[in-house]
Amino acid sequence: MGKHVRTDDGRLLMAEEWGNPSGTPVLLLHGTPGSRLGTALPDLATHHPDVRFFAYDRPGYGGSERLPGRRVADAARDAAAVADALGVERFAVVGRSGGAPHALACAALLPGRVRAAAALVTIAPRDAAGLDWFAGMTPFNVREYGLATESPELLDEDLAARAAAVRKDPEGLVEDLRAELSEHDLPIVSDPAVRATLLRTYREALGTSHHGWTDDCLAFTRPWGFEVSDVTTPVLLWHGLDDAFSPPSHTRWLAARIAGSTLVLEPDAGHFAAQYALPRVLEWLRAQEDGGA
Repeated sequence: MGKHVRTDDGRLLMAEEWGNPSGTPVLLLHGTPGSRLGTALPDLATHHPDVRFFAYDRPGYGGSERLPGRRVADAARDAAAVADALGVERFAVVGRSGGAPHALACAALLPGRVRAAAALVTIAPRDAAGLDWFAGMTPFNVREYGLATESPELLDEDLAARAAAVRKDPEGLVEDLRAELSEHDLPIVSDPAVRATLLRTYREALGTSHHGWTDDCLAFTRPWGFEVSDVTTPVLLWHGLDDAFSPPSHTRWLAARIAGSTLVLEPDAGHFAAQYALPRVLEWLRAQEDGGA
């Protein structure tokens, strides 16, 4: 069951924790659109009995109140509020897809609390110098991120309609995704555990409104509120080379600017392979812990 957490500015965030209450704390940040219920496959905690997992719905998703004008950087403050409410001082953080830039924000802005961070299938800042930002990106993402830059009102109308359709038929969004999936992603999304997790998170994320989806897109395409080069926490950057939702060039760009980061480019893997990569990511986080990170 979720738990409401109040932030220092009075907002409510819906949080969740599971796994070993005495284990090593790991914050999981969900994708776009998404919720705390879609951060990991159901058996992850069973296979990692030494981990205390926690997650929360970003503002505007699920049970969390909206934060108009939020920036990627605001995730650090919200993550700290959730950790405080759960009695967690230091923790690792893993963000997948839309959660990945927010994981980098936590690494940059909470260096005293975040032991290590992993950003899986991330995008780079929209103003990334020298990066052809839209190159290799699916038509859907090109459209939505383009609207976020050129016409936020149209973006909001478009996502409001899509969210309403998802509320009626969550399967529809999964089927829409299939049209843009790579050959390596198709079997993953057909995996019953992955499909069930996607449907669960979409229902929760968009059950009340589309605002979280809109605000994510706007936050990604505006200044993030921190410099990725300021990250000094150990960071793992993981990307499937057959990813068209978040092109691998974005992660390569970040790796060149985050000193000491660990770059993993996975051949024959797409966007949704990041779900399967989580166990190896947790092992990397454990290695940082053992090394005194």
